[in-house]
Amino acid sequence: MAVIEKPVQLEAYNLLRAALALFKKSPDELNEAELQQAKTQALNEFKIESLVLNTPEAAAVIITEQELQQAYQEVSERYEDEAGFFGDLEKNRLTIDALQAALHRQCKVNTVLDLIADRAPVTSDADIGIYYHLHRDQFHRPERREVNHIFISINPDYPENTLETALLRAEELSAKLQKKPHKFADLAIRHSECPTALQGGVLGIVPRGTLYPELDEVLFSLKTGEVSNAVKSEIGFHVLICKSIQKSETLSLAKATPKIRQLLNERARRNCQREWIAGLTNIESGGSDNER
Repeated sequence: MAVIEKPVQLEAYNLLRAALALFKKSPDELNEAELQQAKTQALNEFKIESLVLNTPEAAAVIITEQELQQAYQEVSERYEDEAGFFGDLEKNRLTIDALQAALHRQCKVNTVLDLIADRAPVTSDADIGIYYHLHRDQFHRPERREVNHIFISINPDYPENTLETALLRAEELSAKLQKKPHKFADLAIRHSECPTALQGGVLGIVPRGTLYPELDEVLFSLKTGEVSNAVKSEIGFHVLICKSIQKSETLSLAKATPKIRQLLNERARRNCQREWIAGLTNIESGGSDNER
């Protein structure tokens, strides 16, 4: 796979990448203001990439054929077929050679930045402890309930869904299930009008404030395994079962440590990259000033 850089088309690739990142649209779908913003970002990214590629670190990096093939495959597999892939390339003024050159460039930049990030100091246990005590609220888990439901809608246009009939249906289901709660999933599949019926009425594990207020109030008053009476919301009637209760807790420092370590390590790596790039741009600015 030959890698031949073509500056105009490399910039076209940067423009496409910027447009997708900023607006999730290709350049030809942008209005004038959006296009200008995307062009500005693309140009800035291209300049920074060029600075990175002109460093001693980049000179030592070799992108293998396998890495390039993988990057190319990741792009092409986003499309349903080759026609869509090649059509999009043409629409964005990119040839296969130009795409490969752009991907080679991008792979090399990413590899260099990973090498720079590896210079970041490793997070210490003291740093982790400080972060934990300053952000304890992040490690508090509110009480949550695992819940399934059966939903009966209200629609006066259908005899079986008038207010009175829907309430009666919900009450009958509730009465049956309070005697045989193990039948909940079966009855949900047969009677619930919610798409969750296909999964036995599963709504998942939810904290307070996730469901309609009426349902929320009832759910958080139930015991594990208990089935509710018919509950009316703004969309119809519901029967709930509380499958399990996860009590509120605050993670200990020991349990929170892996998450904090990952967070702080990633932050340190990003800061290391930013400082290194800032140094490159300062050098370039200083050189330009000297030339003037």
